[in-house]
Amino acid sequence: MAINCLSLPATPTFPLPSRSFSTVIRSSLTGQSQSPSLAAKRHLLRLIADQDRGIKTQSDPQKLSQIIDAIDSLAAIGRGAVTTDKSLSATWRMLWTTEKEQLFIIKNAPIFGTSAGDVLQVIDVDQKTLNNVIFLPMESSLFGQRFWSLQFKESISMYVFTSAVLRGKGWEFPLPPFGQGWFESLYIDDEIRVVKDIRQDYLIVERAPYSWKE
Repeated sequence: MAINCLSLPATPTFPLPSRSFSTVIRSSLTGQSQSPSLAAKRHLLRLIADQDRGIKTQSDPQKLSQIIDAIDSLAAIGRGAVTTDKSLSATWRMLWTTEKEQLFIIKNAPIFGTSAGDVLQVIDVDQKTLNNVIFLPMESSLFGQRFWSLQFKESISMYVFTSAVLRGKGWEFPLPPFGQGWFESLYIDDEIRVVKDIRQDYLIVERAPYSWKE
């Protein structure tokens, strides 16, 4: 699969988002269950609500097992749905993950005198782009940009990682691009998306209350 070179995004011009207890988690935990899918989603969000985006789960195998069981239950409800259409296009904010690289940055940012803000996955189906963005203070953001192939099948999306950069105000440090593979959106609705990738890692994201633009 050929790697396509894409231009690097500019530094975001909107204020650094402040991380707070997710609106979708609050509403889902306090709402009344109306359907099996809503009940399954509420159960999953309850399990991850106190897990610090996955950092605490790393040392709690029992909790991890419970979360994966809850993901499987929600995925079973969404099985057969097409999740690679335009509903996939959004600025998605991470609620929880097992991805070690992202959790490493979040966990160890204080060592470098900073802290990690919102972690985003920004997808544009029409433009065939995916950007991973981790906000840091002082108008910095660490992000990776990926190019997708057009090989979509129901819930599977293929990608090639084409560029990465650590960027601040007036400076940037390019990082080597690497990797290609696929991810499957196991479940998607108007609030959240649940993902499993080629490395068997899981990701739970919500639709962010703002849009990140290049």
